[in-house]
Amino acid sequence: MYLCIRFGLHCWLASLMVMMNKRRNILIFALLTIGLVVLLTADLCLGSTLFSPRMLWQQGGDAHSIYHHIFLNLRLPKALTAILAGSALSVSGILMQTLFRNPLAGPYILGVSSGASLGVAFVVMCTSLFGMVSAGAGVIATSAIIGSTLVLLLVMSVAGKVKDNVSLLIIGMMVGAIAGALVNIMQNIANPDALKLFIVWTLGSLTAVGWHELSVMTPVLLIGALMVLLLLKPLNGLLLGESYARALGVNISRTRLGIVLSTSLLAGGVTAWCGPIAFIGVAVPHLARGIMHTSNHRLTVPACALLGANLLLFCDCMVSVASLAMSLSLPISTLSSLIAAPVIIYVILKN
Repeated sequence: MYLCIRFGLHCWLASLMVMMNKRRNILIFALLTIGLVVLLTADLCLGSTLFSPRMLWQQGGDAHSIYHHIFLNLRLPKALTAILAGSALSVSGILMQTLFRNPLAGPYILGVSSGASLGVAFVVMCTSLFGMVSAGAGVIATSAIIGSTLVLLLVMSVAGKVKDNVSLLIIGMMVGAIAGALVNIMQNIANPDALKLFIVWTLGSLTAVGWHELSVMTPVLLIGALMVLLLLKPLNGLLLGESYARALGVNISRTRLGIVLSTSLLAGGVTAWCGPIAFIGVAVPHLARGIMHTSNHRLTVPACALLGANLLLFCDCMVSVASLAMSLSLPISTLSSLIAAPVIIYVILKN
């Protein structure tokens, strides 16, 4: 009788904890969603021309107004880009940290950013050396996509042959180092104008993305996001280690290729149009796991997406405030580094 009562009490407490956790998770996602709406509104209002929230609702009235143009063609695409880029980099970061079981792994660890930089550097430097017309935003984005795709194909061909993730990590870092060395060679032989254009791209920016660029970037990121949704169960299996994952029926090679491909689509798509944005993909997964108190990817992946979008929107708001208050045009990567780098330091000290 005593054992039955004790067992029933334990079952009741367990079900109570599950209910409390579900309510807590719902509350966290609701707060993150509210924060996203608030930061989106703030990002649309802030800038060299201040808008009030009431003015935002009135922009659909006069299509010929300068405020309508600022809102519809400048600020709204930039804010949507911040949401997409922050979510994509954060989700790709948690994929890399799970794959390599390394808390400091990020979306650019496989050389995707270095490949994109190599493609941009090649186009920018060649146009300057041969006296061609200066590369536009579309040409730069295309060259970044080609460069990151070539690195992706190289890494994926290696991923199908190596047996362990450490070897894949080392090869990805070496490919990135080779691409970085080639970029340095091109920088040394480039003229100052081309070098300045390339450096501006490497600092990261959300302002170069308009509706046309969004129409190309969004499908790429959505394909990567759908692949992540299909990988949630294998990702949870990898948390236990490769041996346990195999015992659970996880195909390690197929899962690794899926993670590499989805990460390259997410990180490469953002880098092509926005340039490299530092530390978002490394820091946000730690924040998501800390807030959710779990490593279950069914919870941490959507939390990463919301947190990343909130963080990059906040960084863009700070860029607008700096531009308004001090007439400074700060790159988005500078703000993301200042905010996210302390999180990395905390993780290192804690571990």
